[in-house]
Amino acid sequence: MYLREHWYVAALSSELETKPLSRQILGEHVAIFRTEAGAVVAFADQCPHRGYPLSLGTVVGEQLVCGYHGFTFDCEGTCVAVPGQDRVPGRANVKTYPIVQQGLWVWIWMGESEPDFSKLPSTPWLQDAERWSAVSGVAKIDATFDLLVDNLLDLSHETFLHNGSIGTPEVASTPIDVEVDEEMNVVRVSRHMASVECPPFYSRTTGLVGKVDRWQDIEYFAPGFYLLNARIARVDDPPLEDGSDDHAFHMKILYGLTPSSDGKVIDFWALSRDFCIGDDEVDRFLEKMQSSVVQEDVDALNILQARAEEDPHAREVSIKIDKGGLSARRMLTQMRESVSFQ
Repeated sequence: MYLREHWYVAALSSELETKPLSRQILGEHVAIFRTEAGAVVAFADQCPHRGYPLSLGTVVGEQLVCGYHGFTFDCEGTCVAVPGQDRVPGRANVKTYPIVQQGLWVWIWMGESEPDFSKLPSTPWLQDAERWSAVSGVAKIDATFDLLVDNLLDLSHETFLHNGSIGTPEVASTPIDVEVDEEMNVVRVSRHMASVECPPFYSRTTGLVGKVDRWQDIEYFAPGFYLLNARIARVDDPPLEDGSDDHAFHMKILYGLTPSSDGKVIDFWALSRDFCIGDDEVDRFLEKMQSSVVQEDVDALNILQARAEEDPHAREVSIKIDKGGLSARRMLTQMRESVSFQ
């Protein structure tokens, strides 16, 4: 069951141009494009005439022309012209989706109700280029949405799956603290590591070598937004609980988790930092490194999904470090049950 009354990332801003992008979101095919004036528009990817994908059409000014028979639509989805006649059929309009661009990401509202802008996640780290430098990417995963959530809530796998980039032994061995906000549908997982080796992901960008204090504070806003507040500082000058630690190096690792169809999910990612701002070389390094980390997750999740389909009744053993992921599972189950009873 899809949780529709929420915002999901639909695309990277860099993906959108006047040539429409076709993307399946929550089981629905969506055509997303920019008009020639730069407005971002999302249509149901199906012409009302004969069902041809509108993503194969052409943007002309502020309108989209279907590539099959030339039905023409304005940004509100209203059919404004059909070939061969002056009268436009009243049922020729196309469904539109509320859409919002926030810096590097574009969000879409898939619900039947009016969009709830209070639920739109705040992502200032993707919009304030003077204070933050950011890179972004997208990956398609042939695995369930819940497997991706579980992966991101249990970072102990970094020690083993990502040991050449971000993983050190302490990530798996350090206990975690978990907080669950049932009212706001937020799961928080904290792991504060003291005097640990600085992995290449951070040493190559911060210049720190040897031992560091490394903090990971996750906030998962169910269902579709994940934020990892990562902080690195010298051992003799650690991060501070209240966040007033300008001496520390800060990274914000963001994930937009968007179900595509049954057993498939789109993993949008972005990484922002408050140091080496505007440094193209650091941008390229982090983009390459983060892309590799994400691909390692993709490969692992695809394997897990294939095995789960082979043996759907396989026994699963959980341990203390799974508490964050298990909390997220319960939260998603409760949210789905709440929708099913409405």
